[in-house]
Parts: sequence; C-alpha cells; structure tokens
Amino acid sequence: MSAQKILIIGGVAAGPKAAARARRMAPDAEITIVERGSLVSYAGCGMPFYVAGEVSKFEHLFETTYGVIRDAGYFWREKGCKLLTRTEAKSIDRTKKEVLVENLETGEQYNLPYDKLVLATGASPVIPPIEGIDLKGVHRLNHPDDAEAIKKHIAEREVDEVIVVGSGLIGLEVADAVAKLHLFTTVLELQDQVLPGLLDHDLAEWLSAKLEEAGVEFRFGQKASRIKGDEDGFVTGVVTDSEELEGQLVVVAVGVRPNTELAKQAGLEIGETGAIAINEYLQTSDPDIYALGDCVENTHLVSGKKVYVPLASTANRQGRVVGDNVTGGNTKFKGILGTGVLHVMEYNVGRTGLGEKQAKDLGYSVLTALNNTFDRTHYHPDHGMMMMKYIIDDKTGRLLGAQGQGLGDVIKRIDVLATAITYGATVDEISDLDLSYAPPFSTPIDVAQHTANIARNKMSGIAQCIGAAELKKKMETDEDFVILDVRTDEQFNTRQLKDNRVRLVVLGDLRERINEIPRDKELVVICALGTRSYEAFRTLKGAGFEDVKYLEAGLQGWPYEL
Repeated sequence: MSAQKILIIGGVAAGPKAAARARRMAPDAEITIVERGSLVSYAGCGMPFYVAGEVSKFEHLFETTYGVIRDAGYFWREKGCKLLTRTEAKSIDRTKKEVLVENLETGEQYNLPYDKLVLATGASPVIPPIEGIDLKGVHRLNHPDDAEAIKKHIAEREVDEVIVVGSGLIGLEVADAVAKLHLFTTVLELQDQVLPGLLDHDLAEWLSAKLEEAGVEFRFGQKASRIKGDEDGFVTGVVTDSEELEGQLVVVAVGVRPNTELAKQAGLEIGETGAIAINEYLQTSDPDIYALGDCVENTHLVSGKKVYVPLASTANRQGRVVGDNVTGGNTKFKGILGTGVLHVMEYNVGRTGLGEKQAKDLGYSVLTALNNTFDRTHYHPDHGMMMMKYIIDDKTGRLLGAQGQGLGDVIKRIDVLATAITYGATVDEISDLDLSYAPPFSTPIDVAQHTANIARNKMSGIAQCIGAAELKKKMETDEDFVILDVRTDEQFNTRQLKDNRVRLVVLGDLRERINEIPRDKELVVICALGTRSYEAFRTLKGAGFEDVKYLEAGLQGWPYEL
C-alpha cells in the first residue's frame, strides 16, 4: 500500500505547523509543502522589532530557537517534509486530486497528486488605489523583504519624517519601530480613533492621547488622496483631503485580504466574510481539502457569528488541528475570541471577546465597567498604571469582552479573561477566582477581580458612574451642577479640571464638611483613580444625597486636556 500523500499550499506559519504535526502523527506519510516565495516559516510578528533594530540579524526571523535556518534542507532533515520554494500552485483538479504547480524560476509546470490537500494561502495587504502608491519609499510590512527594504531606505536616504497610513496593529507597530529610531512619525487614520478593530472609542481616546504625549502625531478622519514625490521618483509626503504631510518614508498598513483565488477556482465555498468557509474540523466544502490561517473565516465563540480575524496565534493553533485531521484524527477547532495584544511606545494593549458596540449590535443588554489602577502593589518599584474595561451582559452577568491598556501588565489579565469568557464565566465567578498574589506580580485583589467587583456594584445599584466623555459634554454646557474633587490638596494643585463648578473637599474631611455641599444640585465626584470618589459617593448616598455620581476610572483615565 502506497504512503498517504499530504500536499500543503503555503509555507509561512500555518502550513509548516500542519506539516510538523502531520509528520508526528503519520511517520510514513509523504508530505510536500509548496511556497511561492523564497522564505518560509518566518516570524512575521518579529518584523517591526527588526526594523527598530531590536532584532539584530535578518536571519533571526526565520531560524529556529537553536539557530538553524528553516529552509528546504531543514524541513527534509528534521521534519521529513519536501519543501518546494519559488513554486506557485496554479489550479486544483478535485476530480483527479492533483494540483498544477509552476516553478517560478524555470517556468516549468507539472502536477502534484494528493490524498489530502491543505490550503494555507494566507492573506495579502490591501493596496489602496492612491496616486503615487508605487513611488520609491512607499512600503508595506507584510513580509521580511518589506522589513529589509524599509531598513535599507532609512539607511540610504535622509529620512526625518515618516507617515504611516492606517492605525491598526501593524500600523502602530510600524509607528513604534520608527519612533525608536528617533524619526518623527505621523499616523493617518480614516476612522475617528486609533486601533478601530481592537479598542472601544473610550479606551482609544486615552491611548492616542498618551501616544501623542510620547511624540507620535495622529490625523483622524482624514483620507490619503495622493502620495507625492520628487523628480527622481522618491516619496516626499502625503496629500489628504485636509492637508499636506511631509515625509521621506510612507508605510501603508490598511489591512489584509484573504488569498482565496485558488479556492474559488476549485469551486470551494467562500464564506460570508469573503474568506474560505470551513467546518469545525477545518475542512472546506470538499472533505479532502482543509484550509487554515489567514485565508479562512472563523466562528466567534461569544456571538456564534462568522468573523475574519487573521492572527498568527490562530494560524498556529489551527495547524495542529489540521495535522491531526489529515492523518485520520477527529480534532475540532471550536472558534476564536479575536484575542489580540500589542506593545507600543511602552504601553501594553489588549482585547478579547466582544467590544461594546458589537455586543449592543447583537442585541445584548450591555453594562460596562471601567477600572484604572495599579497592576501590582503601589509600593513595589515595578508597579504600573493600567486601565481595564469589561463588557457584560447586564441580564446574566456574563463577561462578553474585555479590553485593557497601560504601562502595567495588561496582557496577563487579558489571557485570564479570555479563558473566563471561553467557559462562559460571570463577573461573580471571576471575582471568586483563586488568583495569585505577591507584591511583584499583583495586588491582593487582582485588577481582573477588582474590575469584576466594579461591575457587580453597578449591577446591584450601589454604584452610579459617569464616563469621561459624558462629563466633558456636561462641562461644555451652562448646566448648574457641582464637581466635587476629593483628592489631596497637593494632587489638586498639581492637576485639576479647569471649571468654576469644581469644589475641593478632601475625602478625609468629607464627613466634617458635608453640610457645605449643596443638596439641591447634581454632584459628580472625582479623584485620581475612582477609588476615593466611590468612597465619597457611598458616604454622600448614606447622608441622603440623591443626585450624585462618580467619575469612572478617575482623572488618570481622563483623555482630554485639563
């Protein structure tokens, strides 16, 4: 009996992972990987760090942890897989179970047979139809060659100003990388906020304000209409619908599209998102053809809806599932939460599950909780400020999504909450988790649980909050209300809201001075983080004040100028 033939189209992340798992499960199978590029199994997520100089050698992006380059020799010697680089899959004959391929070096075409076929064709960057997009010095960052070209351009040209088109994950990673090279950076974003696919608007406002303080400029709500250049064909800037920006390097990062041409030509089903449709075993509409990674759509674990969220973590997890199933296994891939994280300009940013608008659009009765606090005990020298937001089903208390950002260890909490959401946890159950504590790592009640407790207080009615955007809007009116600041005199004198309705009453003096506070006006209590203002809120409510709220996340979460 002849050995099983497993043919994999795509050699970046998902394909090689599927090949490696399949080899372990079926030592006698004939496994062939076809890749149209010359580089395989490379660390795409490491490219911004290479541009910034934090990854010192180009080869580090496609070598193993023990220093061996992942090339055809490596895949044959260590994985027992045949790797064909610079070879493009042209068409699939599902009846004959053959793939027509072309050697891009010689032009030779020939057929490769398969018993099981795997499509790991990935995604390609969206290239907007902008005049000047082909000028020298205009780049993308979707392949190691792009990273090398950006570094070369910076080294060979006098680059002082960089324009990044797009403020998604890749766009901000690029901005972070070039800012580390001390280049003035402007980020151009068509939407009205940074990270529109990751963060809710309230967190995004805070983050962009912090990044601007760190030296990155943003232009929101502007569209690049033309990229301008000099007589030698080198880029000199970007013209938007509002202004002209100067720059000697432009990086376009406006998203990616799944590579589905091969699947469409073969008559495979394309899903509602425009990516390849798959079942829970990662099979396409042809049971002998599997697909995974950035070319497929997935099921969201909370909404149950089909989504397209291309992430390296998903691609690698799916590789194991496909490796199992093409060798006779029965492993399921249940879906994703779209968990994404980012490190930019010293800030850690993360998200998992549904955003606030997504949850509302799906018909949930949504309650949110916002918490601004330290990631570990305040007296530990490594403590950092962080902000967390929960999106909760108000009827059941179930956590639907979470977002976080700050200098503190946000990502640890995002991972805990991704686990909680996966298993349908409520905020009560999150509060009951037996999480670890020691001063170098956390506070006695962890940030994740503290945020859950804020949500529980709001759900039970013992906390009534106002958000920063709502308070700012109130301050822009002539409404007669009182902003009660309960911080210390020193904190108040250092940083305060500029509004004649602000009154300072230090929390420790509140009970003694409570008769000075008007009972016939709305009160908004503020402090640094929201903790003292909540204490003051409960004190005022206990003293019979009715129309009172406190500023959620405090002045540390205030994204506007004071």
